[in-house]
Amino acid sequence: MKSIMAFIFVILFGISSTSLIGQCDSENYTNNCIPKLAEGFNYLKSYKIDGEGGSKTKVEYSYVFTKGTQYMINICATGENTDGIVVSLFDQNRNKVASSKINNQFVSALAYPCNATGIYYIQYTFDGSAQHCGGSALGFKK
Repeated sequence: MKSIMAFIFVILFGISSTSLIGQCDSENYTNNCIPKLAEGFNYLKSYKIDGEGGSKTKVEYSYVFTKGTQYMINICATGENTDGIVVSLFDQNRNKVASSKINNQFVSALAYPCNATGIYYIQYTFDGSAQHCGGSALGFKK
């Protein structure tokens, strides 16, 4: 009987400890990111960036961009920096058109003047990220 109780205790402890690992409050980061869009940009959509504790190498979304519109994508993570989260923007042919990592420096936002209407892919990757967790907001201006 004692061995069964010990076994149950070990199982319950293991389940509770693994559920704490990799928890990401991307909703909080996303909510904090929306007001950080640059002046003149209107909020369109927010994105949760959850790398599941490092098990995901990228998180990707798509959005239809319109020619003649400037878009801004910002990143919010732990502290004031991006915690190694990089946002890259790809056009409908999967050509990279912008990135928030410039000359090995991480910037917290990128602006993209759209020259062709179509589906664009917003990809978040983790370059030395400690948390693999963040949020992002997409805004536009004409």
